[in-house]
Amino acid sequence: MFSSIFPLSSMLYLMTTGAIFVNIYYTKYRNRELVNAQLEGSLTKARLQVLQMQLRPHFLFNAHNAISQLIHKDPDSAERVLGNLSDLLRKSLEKFEESEIPLRRELEFIEKYLEIEQVRFGERLRIEMKIEPDTLEALVPNMILQPLIENAIKHGISPLVNGGKIEIVARRENERLLLKVADNGVGIAEHESKKLSTGIGLVNTKSRLLHLYKEQQTFEIYSEDQKGFLVRITIPFKKQEKSGER
Repeated sequence: MFSSIFPLSSMLYLMTTGAIFVNIYYTKYRNRELVNAQLEGSLTKARLQVLQMQLRPHFLFNAHNAISQLIHKDPDSAERVLGNLSDLLRKSLEKFEESEIPLRRELEFIEKYLEIEQVRFGERLRIEMKIEPDTLEALVPNMILQPLIENAIKHGISPLVNGGKIEIVARRENERLLLKVADNGVGIAEHESKKLSTGIGLVNTKSRLLHLYKEQQTFEIYSEDQKGFLVRITIPFKKQEKSGER
């Protein structure tokens, strides 16, 4: 009897013990996966914040330069620029940790920024916004448009004696959100096209999109000498969950 029962008992014991160890190691593996996912999320957030912080000094330097140009020849305008700059700083620091915000809030920030630039350029800077209403609550990367508009003003419009126009577009294309910033400025000659990949605004924008959306985003640049410059972005169309208005 013993000789016939022992093999069966041993097999049951080994199967039970094996199942226990498999469960233990599976639990450890799952916990490790969870920890790795949390670490990856924290790392991505840290990278995005670093990219945002790289943009801020660049933006602040240009704002400071605008005030310096105005303070002696037009003190009233300089005072308005300082007021707008104060509002911009408050808005940019309010939600610094947010990687995405509704497009509506991004545009509020852009309007303040453009008020500063239009004090500098006057009638030389013309802005045309084509924002479809159903895109206003769509989520976009925080401060995604400002460096693109700044780039258009500095390299496209500023060199022109009579200035030029910047077009800002937002529209829904099925399950995608299209964002476009275009100018009719000087553009970039073919032999200078390598410069497209070195500007801090464009490089950081591309990096942030890649961190946030991986392969679900597109970032395209078009430019022709004396025919302007265009940046075209597409990202997944999504809205903020209804947990309270910001």
